[in-house]
Amino acid sequence: MKYLAGRLATLLAVVAVIGLLPWLTRTDPALTILHARYADRPPTPATLDAIRAGTGLDGGPAHVLGDWLGGLLRGDLGESWVSGQPVAPDVTSALGVSLTLMGVSLAVAVVLAVALSAGTLRRGARRRIDRARAGVSAAVLAALPEFLLAAVFATVFAVQLGWFPALGWGAGDQLVLPALAMGVPAGALLGRLLDDALPAAFAEPWARAAAAGGLPGRRVALHALRRTLPGLLPQLGLIVVGLTGGAVAVETLYAIPGLGGTALAAALAQDLPVLQACVLVLLLLGIAAGLAARLAARALLGPALDEGALPALVPPALPGRRAVVVGAVALAVLLAVVTVAGLTRDPLHVDAAVRLTGPCAAHPLGTDSLGRDILARLGHGAARTVLMAVAVSVVTLLLGLLLGAVRAGALTETANALPAILSGLVVAGLVGPGPWGAAAAVAAVSWAPLAAHTAALYAQERAAPHIAAAKSLGASRGHLLRRHVLPGVLPPVVRHAVLRVPAIALALASLGFLGLGAPAPAPEWGRMLSENMPYAERAPWGVLAPAVALAGLGALAVLVSGAVRGRGATR
Repeated sequence: MKYLAGRLATLLAVVAVIGLLPWLTRTDPALTILHARYADRPPTPATLDAIRAGTGLDGGPAHVLGDWLGGLLRGDLGESWVSGQPVAPDVTSALGVSLTLMGVSLAVAVVLAVALSAGTLRRGARRRIDRARAGVSAAVLAALPEFLLAAVFATVFAVQLGWFPALGWGAGDQLVLPALAMGVPAGALLGRLLDDALPAAFAEPWARAAAAGGLPGRRVALHALRRTLPGLLPQLGLIVVGLTGGAVAVETLYAIPGLGGTALAAALAQDLPVLQACVLVLLLLGIAAGLAARLAARALLGPALDEGALPALVPPALPGRRAVVVGAVALAVLLAVVTVAGLTRDPLHVDAAVRLTGPCAAHPLGTDSLGRDILARLGHGAARTVLMAVAVSVVTLLLGLLLGAVRAGALTETANALPAILSGLVVAGLVGPGPWGAAAAVAAVSWAPLAAHTAALYAQERAAPHIAAAKSLGASRGHLLRRHVLPGVLPPVVRHAVLRVPAIALALASLGFLGLGAPAPAPEWGRMLSENMPYAERAPWGVLAPAVALAGLGALAVLVSGAVRGRGATR
């Protein structure tokens, strides 16, 4: 009961903030309704007063919010300010579409995660994990933007080969391409986290005893999955919500009438009844997914979690770390060389005579549709996008560790249910568009996966037998936290934060493209992708350069996380 009460209170608080958005941003909702319904009428005071009286806006924000909550108790989500039609049918239809797409995308993500971890599962079952894996392929896939994958899939498999339809919704074959575009990055991240946790499970005494007793390797692998999944189930719950409400770009590209696109359109039009309903549905879905993940984790761990008999997962000391370090240094040097080479050029110089020129001596990476040098924009974009992403990642890591340690589950699920674009619209409305507002918007929601990961590992570490032994010897809470709990929680969460740097960079760039970040024509990798997508067939280098840069950032992130992997022997 306490679990649900805290989450419902947080849900109502967020919905109330959304309901007060016009007054917080100092805009007149009556003017929004006038422009949407009666575009030919002038905004005279009499006309605006009539609209306020007809919609109940004359009572002020408290009256509007109270009426909306009263209707919610009766099952009435209100009427759209733009269309004047009831909100519930449209939101329900969009939810059904998004849940269907989410289910197929989640299946793709789970299959890909298992495939990426299959090598470790096979070697672990045979007691042959003798070298650390970098997991670069998973990091590259996780760093690829969803809208880039969606555009590539549509171009190749729909337009060129004709295997699947490029647009629309309703038939089974229309699910394939958007589900792949959404499921591949999510599955790559989930597979990397699973592959990172499995060696610790295979290094536990039960695995050695099972191998010595002749237990089949398949059963050993299944037990290892059961041992590691409780720490990853909260991530799976967050992915469920993210695939449902955060697929705005994919839904737009494939003309899918889903919930994410509906929420974004309502936010841009300031159609508050529709926006409130979409946010309410996403938050309820977040609560349900969080509760399901919590129950599944407890079922997998069994009574050991409550009895303090759950051994800590200690990653084994594996060779191969030197090769990972060398790879990280080499890739970092390569990216630095490209960045420095780009910084010596002018990213804003326009030369229409060389527009869409291919790579040559004068322009090593070609030019874009305005004749601007892509290498220059890539180098200056690295200084702008990557550094800001790293700064935001540090903030989200600190927030995730703090809020995960205090078990702020309600706040975590609420933050994860809000897409970064929606958060960006709210922040931009409060403080105005700009790079710092975009950074604040991304940081406001990006800490949630790290907090969920921290909370799951924190609960398992506190249930370890050596914690009870340390308590019986008189260890203080600070000593327990510093010497026993944090060594098992901090390394995997830090590696998780490093893996999310490319996603944060892309989120920042997406907000910039929508006009909520750095103003045009500032060079940003996400803006470069969006600007050059219409010319991808004629000038693919304009899309490949920022895409390869994002993939390189993902590879560097996983190499760095592998280089700082804790050896576990000191524990």
